Amino acid sequence: MDLRYSESDETFRKELRAWLAEAVPAHGAPPPSHDWPARRAYDTGWQRKLFDAGYAGIHWPKAYGGRDASLTEQLVYYEEIARAKAPYVGVNFVGLLPGGPTLIAEGTEEQKANHIPQILRGEQVWCQGFSEPGAGSDLAALSTRAVRDGDDYVVSGHKIWCSFAQAADYCELLVRTDPNVRKHGGISWLILPMDRPGIEIRPLPTLVGEGEFSEVFLDNVRVPVANRVGAENDGWRITNVTLRFERGTAFASDMVQCQQFLRDLVDVAKRVTRDDARAWDDKGLRREVGHLAAELDALWAMMKLSVCESADTGVPGLGGSAIKLFYTELYQRLGDLALRLLGRAGLSREDVAELPSADFLHRALQSLSLTIAAGTSQIQRNIIGERVLGLPKERK
Repeated sequence: MDLRYSESDETFRKELRAWLAEAVPAHGAPPPSHDWPARRAYDTGWQRKLFDAGYAGIHWPKAYGGRDASLTEQLVYYEEIARAKAPYVGVNFVGLLPGGPTLIAEGTEEQKANHIPQILRGEQVWCQGFSEPGAGSDLAALSTRAVRDGDDYVVSGHKIWCSFAQAADYCELLVRTDPNVRKHGGISWLILPMDRPGIEIRPLPTLVGEGEFSEVFLDNVRVPVANRVGAENDGWRITNVTLRFERGTAFASDMVQCQQFLRDLVDVAKRVTRDDARAWDDKGLRREVGHLAAELDALWAMMKLSVCESADTGVPGLGGSAIKLFYTELYQRLGDLALRLLGRAGLSREDVAELPSADFLHRALQSLSLTIAAGTSQIQRNIIGERVLGLPKERK
């Protein structure tokens, strides 16, 4: 694996950087976090600009509107998007990062044609319907039922922590299609249109003051059998493909942003004082920052390996669990350091004394959820121990 950047990669970087320098300021500031129609318009509008400029789906097949970029161009893209502080994928997260790649890997040609180009153009927003109140970490224990009725499934159940459900057109939905087999063997993966009768969405407010998660109640919702991805009762395998994308490559740009976050922390440390001295004068703090910088470098190297595996096989490997675990727990330590640097200013949701209190507090609170999202840290440790290291399985 040679991930050194070539002359053509640097040419691509120069072109992308120049485009971002104009496009990012022109797109304007993001709308308030609680204004979901405006957030959808802002996020999908940016996605459309990426598509029109040829930068959407950087590694997706050209046949569906992607760029079919090389491995190293993908990495350059992640670095430059983060460096320019471009708009985040936002409501497009599920469709672009785990959902769309799952369709490319496992969907039929008709499913790909119906969804992949629209996701890339920002015309379809997706949400995720995996977890349930009684099936979070034990996802295979889900109980939402889908009963076959002719050419449809009739779906009833209750999903929770559905990312961007109130803004979504479609949902990647896990259902139980056979209750009489072992729990992992009776699951199917469906494409759920969110405008079907029988769907009720209840947003869930979070610590950071946003409502990106929702509860979704399904009461005899009819979903065409043609919307099933993969074979009936093969959904657990498909789900693991989705989760590998979510853990292995979905957070790539976030990891580059963490490097900028650390640089912002250093800037604050050089401005705030502790006992008549700059916080940055503390040798212990500088040592901590040095360790964090080294770990962020190691994390990016792990991401490069995961992207390389994905390029070879089409799906990230089990090492994505190690990346997800490493990234989310490192991010929590960054958030903790940010609040320690701010002191009392870290209690404010608004900037205080020209310090980035709002941003730092948001990041610190957000970091608490990331060790739960996409599989808890405990689950990732089990996967690494059992499936990567070959250790004995946990007792039931």
